[in-house]
Amino acid sequence: MNDRNTYHLSLYSVAMMPFVGNMSLIDAGRALLSLPQALLYPPPQTPSAPLVTVRNGTYSGVYNSQYDQDYFLGVPFAQPPVRFSIAQGLNTTWDGIRTAHEYPVHCYGYGWDQDGFEQSEDCLYINIVRPAGLHNHGLPVAAWIHGGGLWMGGAADPRYNLSFIVEQSVALGKPVIGVSLNYRLSAFGFLMGKEAIKEGVANLGFRDQRLALSWINENIAAFGGDPNKVTIFGESSGAESVAAQVFAFNGRDDGLFRGAIGESGFGAPLGRYPGGFNATERPQGTYDSFVRSVPSCKKLAGSDSTLDCLRRVPSEEIDLALRSSGGQSWAPVLDGDFFADYTTNQLASGRFLKIPILIGANTDEGTSFGFRRVDDDDDLRAGIKVMMIPYGVEKTTGKIRDGLVDELLERYPNNQSIGIPSLETWPHVIQPGDGYAEEFGLQYRRDNAIFGDYVMQYQRRRANKAWAKHGVPSYVYRFNIRPNGQPPEAGVGHFQEVAFVFHNTNGDGYEPNPFGGNGTYPADAKAMSKTISTAWINFINDLDPNGDSGPELFNGNKWPTYELSGGPNGKGVVFNINGTHIEVDDWRAGGMEWMAEHALTVFGN
Repeated sequence: MNDRNTYHLSLYSVAMMPFVGNMSLIDAGRALLSLPQALLYPPPQTPSAPLVTVRNGTYSGVYNSQYDQDYFLGVPFAQPPVRFSIAQGLNTTWDGIRTAHEYPVHCYGYGWDQDGFEQSEDCLYINIVRPAGLHNHGLPVAAWIHGGGLWMGGAADPRYNLSFIVEQSVALGKPVIGVSLNYRLSAFGFLMGKEAIKEGVANLGFRDQRLALSWINENIAAFGGDPNKVTIFGESSGAESVAAQVFAFNGRDDGLFRGAIGESGFGAPLGRYPGGFNATERPQGTYDSFVRSVPSCKKLAGSDSTLDCLRRVPSEEIDLALRSSGGQSWAPVLDGDFFADYTTNQLASGRFLKIPILIGANTDEGTSFGFRRVDDDDDLRAGIKVMMIPYGVEKTTGKIRDGLVDELLERYPNNQSIGIPSLETWPHVIQPGDGYAEEFGLQYRRDNAIFGDYVMQYQRRRANKAWAKHGVPSYVYRFNIRPNGQPPEAGVGHFQEVAFVFHNTNGDGYEPNPFGGNGTYPADAKAMSKTISTAWINFINDLDPNGDSGPELFNGNKWPTYELSGGPNGKGVVFNINGTHIEVDDWRAGGMEWMAEHALTVFGN
């Protein structure tokens, strides 16, 4: 497989995994993840270990003198979960001291982010990184929810090391406490079908996250944090998770967080199985196929006893079945409880948590979500029907399926100058017979624009507009920096802002280092990482990314809140390699407006 194939997904992969991250920067560095934790994370540098007493008992952490930080790693926020059941909070206490020195195992998952990590069903743990010596200061808290499609990943991933952004917060005089958490993945966390909905055990991964936020609310003060100053943030399906918590229980405010940051994925937690609000066959089919792939339970397929059977069999049998039947096919569903309604309806009626949000995406998200060899309209129509406009939409839209495809294509003309990546990012014009035409197809840029907007962009824009209509502050960004190692034909794809947000300028967990390269790029990239991480830290502290020095941060401008008073679209910040500028958020407006108008009746969100 050549380099370009490592980031451009096949039609089948995208259809089954709509929220996969772009890992082109790290595929070659998986060996890092197999190293012992002691090599990835520095050991204690002093015999004096920090102690914290929470509601259940006392933990001993790790002091790191290099960063002058205390780590409390692998702290349980729940009892070991019962499979396909709602996790329960800790209900035990102890005397003495328990250690919190090691990052936790990953939850069972399916994909490259699992490589090198031990997996277990007993995986509901949290990690806390705090500045040393600020134990009683009531610091703001940043709670990170990892991405990975809801089917892979974990808080122990070195790319999510919170030491760097916590260090940066101290240098700015705005110290924060960083927290990262695990949650159940794939079928373990997102079981679908009528059986799961009937027993109230759908969307368990989101419920795990909610329980972790409750633990933070109850215990973070013991670490020096302020439970009333928690901001949740995440990327890709982590941003989807952030949105899920904002829309949960009809937008109920449980006082668990006061701000939210969503990178490339905020907007609509539902709708991975398009087809309007009648799209129930594929989720049920996924569940039935799963049951039939578990040898001990396959004879019970279609009966009322399947869940009981699935709970009793060994973990290894479930794991093997998911590997064979599709561990990456599970998704959130409308269950009438955690999700009381479709996102479209909640946005329209204001049934969401009205807190400030900072959301955005990367310029060329579609290079991670399109599919190859799109040569003509027929190829593109076939992909759209698989991914976006399947059978059944006639019932919910009153329109013919082919007519809906025509409407969409009219809004995305086959013009390489307006597709992605842009001709500025990648000047090559694909021509019949050249190598890129052979690999990607003649309509590569058009395909990328459509599917990038569908998977990442329109939902985010729709959310910004809804916040503005309801008078709630929101901010939008577009990340437009191509990291070292990313080929120009891939543009500024998915996941690539994460290292910049975390201020991970060492490139821990990446190969190659996104801040490497030649000429002025490394210094320019590190300077922009400082700008971006500072904006995030400002928001975590003040619910405003400008802080005390907004114009200084953003090339003489203030990052504006998203307002509709000057037209149908607001304004936001663009992060470039050589600075920032303010833009009107109206690019590809026609296509994204069509998607927003059909979000419920076609996409089921």
